[in-house]
Amino acid sequence: MLTTRMCPLWPLHLIILYLLALGPLWVLCESMPNIIASFDPKEIEINMGDNYFVHVNITGTGLKPNDEIIARVDKTHIADTEWNTSYRLTEEDANGGLFTGLLKVNANFIGRTKIAIEAKREKESYPANDTMSVIVVRPSRVIDKLFTTSVAVFVSLIFINFGCAMHWPTVKEVLIKPVGPIIGMCGQFLFMPLISFGLGYLIFPESPAMRLGMFCVGVSPAGGASNIWTFILGGNLNLSLAMTSICTIASFAFMPAWLFSLGQIVFANASIVVPYPRIATFVVGLIAPLAVGLAMQRLAPRAAAFMVRILKGFSTTLLLFVIVFAIVTNLYIFELFTWQIIVAGMGIPWLGYVAGYLVAVACRQNHPDALAISIETGIQNTGIAIFLLRYALPQPEADLTTVVPVSVAIMTPIPMTLIYIYQKLKSCTEACEEETSTKKSSKIAHQYQKEQTPASMEPLMSQNREEEGWSSSS
Repeated sequence: MLTTRMCPLWPLHLIILYLLALGPLWVLCESMPNIIASFDPKEIEINMGDNYFVHVNITGTGLKPNDEIIARVDKTHIADTEWNTSYRLTEEDANGGLFTGLLKVNANFIGRTKIAIEAKREKESYPANDTMSVIVVRPSRVIDKLFTTSVAVFVSLIFINFGCAMHWPTVKEVLIKPVGPIIGMCGQFLFMPLISFGLGYLIFPESPAMRLGMFCVGVSPAGGASNIWTFILGGNLNLSLAMTSICTIASFAFMPAWLFSLGQIVFANASIVVPYPRIATFVVGLIAPLAVGLAMQRLAPRAAAFMVRILKGFSTTLLLFVIVFAIVTNLYIFELFTWQIIVAGMGIPWLGYVAGYLVAVACRQNHPDALAISIETGIQNTGIAIFLLRYALPQPEADLTTVVPVSVAIMTPIPMTLIYIYQKLKSCTEACEEETSTKKSSKIAHQYQKEQTPASMEPLMSQNREEEGWSSSS
């Protein structure tokens, strides 16, 4: 019978083999830096365009002279860094296992990012075990307050003009037979919230914050620009003013209903606060100037007539001012624009225009009324949407999410501007054609009169002149 002799060191020979294999790795690990980074402060919040100095302390083992200490930023378009001190280890730093430096953080754009520390030796990098959070927010600027104040003043003046141009019997008729306002309210508080909810999931399937931005735009009431565009494009101004007033007051009930029902599905963690004071301010800012204009109709008819005469030019100037000033003051936000943001900005108002007009035509409303309903449905009060987002989200997410209502505000006037240009070109073409037709008709009439004049009249007139000359000479 065969017997197997086992190694006298068994199973110690296996342990010896493992130690021999792991020895070089252990020696290598002992030579690698093992560093711990600490930041003071550990989290910073900076205004965009500013900078901040952070104290960085590094302790660890395995450090060598000339090792580089590098600060890595997760998102360099939000912030970048530079050392305000030397970032190479000296002999003293390496022996003591301690490095202290001053890091300058530059805030480039709104958002959140992290800073990590690495030790670099030739081509190898050894990361530290901790990071620092950087939050970049938008600063409060004088130009923003100036823009808000100037727009409020101009809108108040233009609503005084609307009051001067308002025909109260027509408004009463609209209220007695409220077909237009009912269509407008259904579009404003049924179609727009649902379409913004659906588009949000279609365009931003992975971004709840952006979906909330779209939904806040969809549940907002119509803005004052709807009345201006209705007047400029030849819609029913009285119907537009009545719908804006009714929808704004109705938003006190409809906005909370949508925000606390479907809105919680969009973003369940948002602490939504309905801006009742802001809506109430908008209602007062809408009704008070209209009342002043109506009073001017009775007490100062000449001044009211003058205000009506300048209304169209003043409205056009105001719209151009708002568009240009808004773009200039918010140039920074265009860096956030993507194709999804642009599609979202076009989708909400443009679909509102189309749906409002088609429903109005289906309900047998005439063109001026259908145009007013279409504009009232498509235009949203993006200011209220931005206000909602500021309360629902922390910074900088609130500012980042407002890119949706800003995109909506930019894309809203494009179809109406094109319609306005078309109307102007059409009127100019018609005027030129009418002038050409008039000249042609005048020329034909002159030619016809010349052809109808008898040929014998000219010799006869010559003969009469000769006889008059003979009589006078005799």
